[in-house]
Amino acid sequence: MGTVFSFDIRDRPTPAIAAALREAVVWLHHVDRLFLTYRPDSVISRLARGTMTAGRAPEAAVHVLDLCAEAATRTRGCFTAYPAGRLDPSGLVKGWAIEEASRILRAAGAANTCVNGGGDLQLSGEAAPGTPWRIGIADPRRPGRLLTTVTGRDLAVATSGTAERDCHIIDPRTGVPATAALSATITGPRLTWADVYATAAVVLGPEARRWIAGIPGYALLTVSASPRQRAT
Repeated sequence: MGTVFSFDIRDRPTPAIAAALREAVVWLHHVDRLFLTYRPDSVISRLARGTMTAGRAPEAAVHVLDLCAEAATRTRGCFTAYPAGRLDPSGLVKGWAIEEASRILRAAGAANTCVNGGGDLQLSGEAAPGTPWRIGIADPRRPGRLLTTVTGRDLAVATSGTAERDCHIIDPRTGVPATAALSATITGPRLTWADVYATAAVVLGPEARRWIAGIPGYALLTVSASPRQRAT
């Protein structure tokens, strides 16, 4: 997926956890093969060309497309699986894949883990007995410095913005880059949705705070181009 993944497992090592870690890595490579848009033989590329129909696609691909349709509804059209008119669900796939990798570890008895994909995290349990996870959020205005920290147990943290990759987020409603926010960080229980909501929040700009307030369990921190930061 063009980024670095890491696994931080705080539980006592067991053969079951070791096997689950291998399974999680295999899972991420499987997702790569399904959804890489620059591989002509990937399922998503074949679906985009019309050489494969949804009825013949693997269950995981169909599930992701269903999630993308739901994401478009949840975000009031600020998320799309068809940027520039071409099928590309990348904006949802990474968070979903990380969340599933975390589930694989938990099912094997790893109750206290952090799965990190390019800075988007699904956290289970706690960092140490009685100690919550503590996650630093980068300041988009000052590279190398922290804006704030997030602490908690059993949570997801996702950040989208322009600090790392310039204005790469396109407003699907207008077709032009979203520039109102330098960054948007979402916390909540599930990374699939936290990641989608963070991208949508960059698109929504000042409207994002009122929108996210209507979604139970998720919170938002934005840094605007002004620069100004606001949190729900």
